[in-house]
Amino acid sequence: MTNPNLTAGSIWRLHHGGQEIARLTVTGADMPWTHAEVETLPGFEEFRSLFAEQERAVDDEDWEQADACYTQIRNALTMTFPDGSPVAEFMLHVHDDGTAGWRWHDEPFGSDRRAAQL
Repeated sequence: MTNPNLTAGSIWRLHHGGQEIARLTVTGADMPWTHAEVETLPGFEEFRSLFAEQERAVDDEDWEQADACYTQIRNALTMTFPDGSPVAEFMLHVHDDGTAGWRWHDEPFGSDRRAAQL
């Protein structure tokens, strides 16, 4: 059974507060990762350097810094499925070339942090 959220052309949305700051148009999936082209919207620039720092940390295998970036991203941003429903948990990488890759899960990894955001 094919997951409609992973169909090429499906659009996931990234939000900061109540503002949509990016659209992620699915280009493919290599489970557990989903890949997309990123359309940035007003409000995204505030986070561009954080995603760049995360990418540098991963490239350098600095897992402590990569985790710190992940925490900052998840504390500030939310994601929605193509149908508009919230994604409970995700690990998102936005690359300098305008692409993204992410993993997602139906349940929060840590309920205390997500509950504080709701």
